[in-house]
Amino acid sequence: MSSTPRPTIHQQKILVLLSKFSLRGFPKLKTEVDDLQYFAKRKGDKTMKFFVDTAEIDQIKELNDLGMVDGVTTNPSLIKKSGRDIIEVTKEICSIVEGPVSAEVTSTEADTMIAEGRKLVTIAKNIAVKVPLTWDGLKACKTLSSEGHMVNVTLCFSANQALLAAKAGATFISPFIGRLDDINLDGMQLIEDIREIYDNYDFQTQILAASIRTVNHALESARIGADVMTAPPSVIKSMINHPLTDKGLAAFLEDIKFTKQKIL
Repeated sequence: MSSTPRPTIHQQKILVLLSKFSLRGFPKLKTEVDDLQYFAKRKGDKTMKFFVDTAEIDQIKELNDLGMVDGVTTNPSLIKKSGRDIIEVTKEICSIVEGPVSAEVTSTEADTMIAEGRKLVTIAKNIAVKVPLTWDGLKACKTLSSEGHMVNVTLCFSANQALLAAKAGATFISPFIGRLDDINLDGMQLIEDIREIYDNYDFQTQILAASIRTVNHALESARIGADVMTAPPSVIKSMINHPLTDKGLAAFLEDIKFTKQKIL
């Protein structure tokens, strides 16, 4: 059973249909369906991880205290926005968050990326070295992952790129949803394509849905089965908003006020 690949999204839909019929007269098909159902249940046991995409300490602390932070992603632009030294701020983030903290290299050449990565991992044990999805980046990924370090391969815009990153031993692959949407391509389709390919071959690389701009991006990433999403604090906070929640709460408060009752 362990050799059976996890079911793809399309296979899961077929399982729902097959569950409506008796397969007792088809023992081989029944065994295959049972195996797929087992892996579908196992896949359902996973918890989607939330990474926060920022280098702002106060925002990280706030969400971390709520249990909404499983990791952090940073990049040179976010470091610039924080106005702090990259090593200093990364070390502080790692002291707050137990999960992976992505720290990005600043070189474009493999040897220097590897050297930078080796320095970054000395900051804390939960550092994931972030490298760009170039041939040099994949060389660095292969070396660093072979040494036992977590590697986040970033700036992914195609399923082919994601396949190469998985072959190079990436811990995370970061497809950029919003930037594809910006040029009138379907960012969510990329997440679905990568999910299907990784499930087909049981790649262990985790899909880290990035460049999430809206709560709909977050919802669709969860529906498709991204292992992780990384989003700005504002998007994560916006996920709680719904006008009917506000309307219902206002009605409840008005009713209890009318009864003049208090609990404390």
